[in-house]
Amino acid sequence: MENLEIVQKVGVVLVCVYLSWRIIRYIWSFLDVEKDPLIVLVTGAAGQIAYALFPMIAKGAMLGPDQPVILHMLDIEPAGDILKGVKLELMDGAFPLLKGVITTTDVIEACKGVDIAIMLGGFPRRKGMSNKDLISKNIGIYKAQASALEQHADTNCKVLVVANPANTNALILKEYAPSIPEENIISLTRLDHNRALNQLSENLNVHVGDVKNVIMWGNHSSNQYPDANHAMVNIGVGHKSVKELVTDDNWLNTEFITNVQRRGEVIIKSRRLSSALSAASATCDHMRDWILGTPKGTWVSMGVYSDGSYGIQPGLIYSFPVTCEKGEWSIVQGLKIDKFAREKMDALEKELIEEKNFAYSCLH
Repeated sequence: MENLEIVQKVGVVLVCVYLSWRIIRYIWSFLDVEKDPLIVLVTGAAGQIAYALFPMIAKGAMLGPDQPVILHMLDIEPAGDILKGVKLELMDGAFPLLKGVITTTDVIEACKGVDIAIMLGGFPRRKGMSNKDLISKNIGIYKAQASALEQHADTNCKVLVVANPANTNALILKEYAPSIPEENIISLTRLDHNRALNQLSENLNVHVGDVKNVIMWGNHSSNQYPDANHAMVNIGVGHKSVKELVTDDNWLNTEFITNVQRRGEVIIKSRRLSSALSAASATCDHMRDWILGTPKGTWVSMGVYSDGSYGIQPGLIYSFPVTCEKGEWSIVQGLKIDKFAREKMDALEKELIEEKNFAYSCLH
């Protein structure tokens, strides 16, 4: 009799648990509402970086596995047929998160309602072109695109400039889109950041995922400065600094830097094309961290609007170490800067001031 009562009690408990589970699922079905799609503009959409980037966006690698997207693809008129072909491929990909694709050569149509703008398009560098030549060629492009974003994009639109010279192109865009918050206009230095992580992982024979907190200071240019002074490596039972683990300190101030600076040239020489896949991956990494946040204890490099941190002139788009949370970035403060790093940082500041002054002279 006693055993029967126990069985009955267990049965009642199981029934209650089952019913509670059904009730919770029923209530959750009302709460688990699909997010509204975000409209993502990609300029230079017929190019190779865009071609590598689109599947990452459509699969949720950039904005999260539960975030639907609508793609706006913009390029110049001669690329119209290529855009149509890329759209057909995206449709054939049957991506559940992809809720629509608009292909256009009209900058105004492309910018309507945009939440995120990824600016891959720009005048390509030709042989023998200086940075000043490139800036003057890109001013008209970025003036038109910035004006369209200003008038037609969402008021809190986030803009990532990838096309070179990225820092100064971002400044031009900011000039002609004044209502977009200055903290929402950023240039890409994540490709250089990722290249620096890879160089350290190869030197130390560790997985690249175990290395963090390198810094790309300043400008995306041939003089860029990858700084490993604060980088850390996960050794399984904690973290050690790269400076402790690298046996040749001279390597960090010479070959490490030049390897990162020249990586693009090496890829072009081998591939006979520029680094599209790694650039797309870096773009995806940048936006993911900006929108969804950086892991605790980790910073990344972004070209952001200088507030005077580390003695850098306010008003430049300068690459700093940043952390991100809830769609907002913050410059990492209080890092010790040695004499070697200071000289590199100041040289890049000077370079960006010269680019800015030249760009503004062309604007006015």
